Amino acid sequence: MNKATRTFSLMTLIIIGASLRASASDLAAKPSKPNVIYVLADDLGYGDIGCYGQKTLLTPNLDRMTKEGMLFTRNYSGSTVCAPSRCVLMTGKHTGHSRIRGNGRQLLNEDDFTVAQLFKNAGYVTANFGKWGIGHPPPPDNPNRHGFDEFFGYVNMYHAHNFYPEFLIHNGKEVKLRNELMEIFKQKESPSIRGLGVSKEKIDYAPDIIRRRMFEFIDKNHKQPFFLLYTPNTPHANNQGGKDGLGRGMEVPDYGEFAKEEWPEEEKGFAVMIRDLDNDIGNLMTLLKEYGIEKDTLLIFSSDNGPHQEGGHKMEFFDSNGDKRGLKRDLFEGGVRVPMIARWPGKIPAGKVNNSIVSFQDLMATCAELTKSPYPETDGVSMMPALYGEKTDDISRTLYWEFPERGGKQAILKGNWKLIRYNVRKPRMELYNVQTDPTESTNLLDQEPERAKHLLREMLSIPDKNTIFK
Repeated sequence: MNKATRTFSLMTLIIIGASLRASASDLAAKPSKPNVIYVLADDLGYGDIGCYGQKTLLTPNLDRMTKEGMLFTRNYSGSTVCAPSRCVLMTGKHTGHSRIRGNGRQLLNEDDFTVAQLFKNAGYVTANFGKWGIGHPPPPDNPNRHGFDEFFGYVNMYHAHNFYPEFLIHNGKEVKLRNELMEIFKQKESPSIRGLGVSKEKIDYAPDIIRRRMFEFIDKNHKQPFFLLYTPNTPHANNQGGKDGLGRGMEVPDYGEFAKEEWPEEEKGFAVMIRDLDNDIGNLMTLLKEYGIEKDTLLIFSSDNGPHQEGGHKMEFFDSNGDKRGLKRDLFEGGVRVPMIARWPGKIPAGKVNNSIVSFQDLMATCAELTKSPYPETDGVSMMPALYGEKTDDISRTLYWEFPERGGKQAILKGNWKLIRYNVRKPRMELYNVQTDPTESTNLLDQEPERAKHLLREMLSIPDKNTIFK
């Protein structure tokens, strides 16, 4: 057993041991409202886990979660990159209406209503552990401003590139770690990218510290209704790692059981990250059972966008996008169709595969139905009918994305038809039926001109004045 595994196993045994020592009265004390745990991986592709077709990397706990819950085949992220996708998840507004539309310097305003605020208004204790990704190190921003009672991790997405940072943020204050950045990055620091870079002293592995805090939160708050957003920064890369001899981009303490594989080091690191994500899900399910709250807890697992090809990792090595075309920063299915598994014993039918169209923008409406809480107008609908296995109206369901980078991209999905528009100044378009052509290999623009015109009109009517696509 390697050092990282020993540390994690010890932490898990301590927590689970505490749960086993709980009295009968403790276990009987169940929340009056369902707990919600949403686990959001970072740059995990549609094909990266076993239940979605991964052949090389084993994910027994996620596979078990699928057998005990429901696997969605048509879950769509809020965007094709981190920050806007998380903004959509938190606000329920797609990228034609949301505050943040690209990876940049945008921040949520204090009056942007979030899922966390909805839960807090409903009497829940709320927490986010991991990568917030839609703010800057405080001041000026802090997830506690947006409905979270507790936050621990990375506020800024650039800071989250470093798995051995000099500090993490706890409720608006820096928590110093024993790592030390390379001088080249200290010289380039600005408030919006503080902490970005590669560390020369790598002692404290942030993902391990964050997951320990996450489990401690459940240990402390399991007797009351809670909303937990767990957002590990894996399997994202340290984008600065691997450049100019600075280090490996898939930063992990060691390669463990993958050390013997004849793979590039970056791919060994990627495999460790997938293993750790899977272990997190296994330990979450165990802990919920030991505390007697698994039947009172909706557990959801997903990813913020499609797979990356950064930090030395190659998407093709593990076939991260499965049979889907494209990757992160694309509006093809590989960039925005992401895994989603939901488990709620006794409520969600076990072992079911659901082909309904669901999206990040639906989380707000879903949680509002769960908690019977009011919420502002959003672009989503409740996923509860789909979660219960009821038939949904997918033919008329419309999803919209826009992405300002690389000349600008825009897409609309209506039922099974997707229209993609490239380049703001010299637009070109592609049309696909993603039901009959899931690999998006046959552009039907010339064969279906009237359908394309109709979709284009609807696409152009959706975004507000802040779009670049007018």
